[in-house]
Amino acid sequence: MLLFISIIVILIVAVYLILHYYPAFGAKQSVEQRQHLSRSRQYKDKKFRNAIPTVMMDSTTGEKIKLLVEFVRGNKKARPAKAVVFEPFSGRSAGEGQKPAVTWFGHSAAMLQLDNKTLLLDPMFGRAPSPFPFIGGKRFSHKLPFEIEQLPLIDAVIISHDHYDHLDYGSIMKLKSKVKRFIVPLGVASHLVRWGVNPAIIEEHDWWEEFSYEGLQLACTPARHFSGRSLGDRDATLWCSWVIQGRENKIFFSGDSGYGPHFKEIGEKYGPFDLTLMECGQYDDRWAAIHMMPEETVQAHLDVRGKVLIPIHWGAFTLALHDWTDPVERAVRAAKQHAALISTPKIGETVYIQAAAYPSFSWWR
Repeated sequence: MLLFISIIVILIVAVYLILHYYPAFGAKQSVEQRQHLSRSRQYKDKKFRNAIPTVMMDSTTGEKIKLLVEFVRGNKKARPAKAVVFEPFSGRSAGEGQKPAVTWFGHSAAMLQLDNKTLLLDPMFGRAPSPFPFIGGKRFSHKLPFEIEQLPLIDAVIISHDHYDHLDYGSIMKLKSKVKRFIVPLGVASHLVRWGVNPAIIEEHDWWEEFSYEGLQLACTPARHFSGRSLGDRDATLWCSWVIQGRENKIFFSGDSGYGPHFKEIGEKYGPFDLTLMECGQYDDRWAAIHMMPEETVQAHLDVRGKVLIPIHWGAFTLALHDWTDPVERAVRAAKQHAALISTPKIGETVYIQAAAYPSFSWWR
């Protein structure tokens, strides 16, 4: 009995130490930080809220057990049979006279080069979307289209929310020395500060805030999702989408979101957009309120008044039960039905904004 009690105590202490001192879990909000966040219209009862009622998964205990069994069994088609082929990325800098371009790196990570500025969007470059990279579904490709050291100086890293598949501790640690500014939603700065990022180069924003950075016009816009990295911090930080406008081009980056009326509001206020990077993947009918189905991805693109759609949040990891190619296949079909222009670049392939033609090859087949 004494041995049993000792083991339980050791486990409790170990869990406590890991949750409080393992840096990948991020930072807890202090009383002063919560007071600051409470000024937001989205903040209530120490948590951020969606604009409309949003339930992640309304189900009975039996249904939750059924879902757990499904995940344990898995889906043989949820991962590609062989490593995904990518386009090697040269790591070019955004230079004077260079055409505006976006390069998708799988999942939601992308590089936007606009008006001689280089921006990284949700740069998750780790092996797995997990606080412990050796645990969890590994990246479909054995490596990235580049080495982080090859990347040019980054004018800004823009984050949509603090989930592991969007805000990666290992990636930030490798990137932080070459980033001039971190632009994040409310509350996320505390994670970055814990990881050694200078607070002076971090700026936080609330929904509908508009601001300028290095000649670009940006707006932090709503999304329908949630946040959290550890036990007890659910919805402690804000989630968002982003409007990014240069001299001649305007881009919408959805972050993670279920479908909702906010897309039409964004379109009416900021559209039209030359290009949209729109969430498409890791969905299920049971959590459709926080992750769009592919057909909704296309509708959201139309709602924000987008010209060209690049579906993201797929092609790198398995976080749901659908086939790995299902998101893009369904999105392409829906786009054709709505006569919407969709581009499907390879991972690492650069897409020039307002080009005469956009990549549309079915490389995943």
